[in-house]
Amino acid sequence: MLLRLPVSVTEAQQYLAEGAVPVGGATLVWAIWQREGFPEQAMSLRHVPEANVLGPRSLGAAVVLDRIDDRVPRVLRDAAASVGTGAVRRAATVGGNLVGSALRCLLPSALVLDARATVLEPDGVRETDLTEVLAKHHLLLSLHWREPLACAHYKQPGEVGGPPPLVVAAAVHEEHEGHASSRRLRVAVRDGYDVLTGSVPCADGTEQLLRTLRHSAFPTLSPAAWEDVRRHVTGVLASAG
Repeated sequence: MLLRLPVSVTEAQQYLAEGAVPVGGATLVWAIWQREGFPEQAMSLRHVPEANVLGPRSLGAAVVLDRIDDRVPRVLRDAAASVGTGAVRRAATVGGNLVGSALRCLLPSALVLDARATVLEPDGVRETDLTEVLAKHHLLLSLHWREPLACAHYKQPGEVGGPPPLVVAAAVHEEHEGHASSRRLRVAVRDGYDVLTGSVPCADGTEQLLRTLRHSAFPTLSPAAWEDVRRHVTGVLASAG
C-alpha cells in the first residue's frame, strides 16, 4: 500500500481523483484491511493546513482527538476526551470519528454547535451540512461553527464491550434577526447507535421548554434516559444565564 501525504488541498484532490482511500489514524480500518486486503493507495490529510485548524470556531478533520483542548468549546473538548483510551485518542482523528465510526462520539457535540462542514471532492472544495457528509461519506476537511453562549457534554458510564452509552450534548446560541435577538437551545442525544436532535427557542420557562423538547424531539427515549437529558439541559440553561 502506498501512503500519500499531500501538503495542499490541490495535491489532495489529485490523489483523491487517482483513487486514494482517505485514512486518518487507521484505528477503525486497519483490522478490516488486514482481513480483506489493503488498498493500492491511502491518503492522510495530516500535512494539509486546512485539515489541521484548531480554534474557537473551527476544527480540522486531521486533528487527532488528543490535541483538542480549550481552544474549542467545552462540548467538543469533553466529547473528544471521552473517546476510547489515551492510545486511541493519540491516533484517532476528527474526520475518522465523525465519518468512519459507527459510534460517532463527536457528532452530538458538532450538531448542537450547528456546525457546517467543509468537504474535499475531486473537483473542488465546498461547504455543506453534517447530514450530507454522513449520508454520502464525504472527505471532511474541517468543521466551522458560531461560538455558543453555553454548552456541555455528558456521557453515561459504560462497560467495555457493552452497548453504546447514552450521550447528551446541549448548547444555547444567541440568534439575531434584524435588530431583534433571541436565544435557542439545541440538544442532541446518542441513544444506542441513533442520534436524535431537538431545537427550541428559549422563550418559555425551563419546565415548559423541557416539556416542549420532550414531546417534539425525544418521545422515544426511556424515562431514565430522559431524566439524564433533563438534568443535563437544565444545567446548560443555568450556565447561559
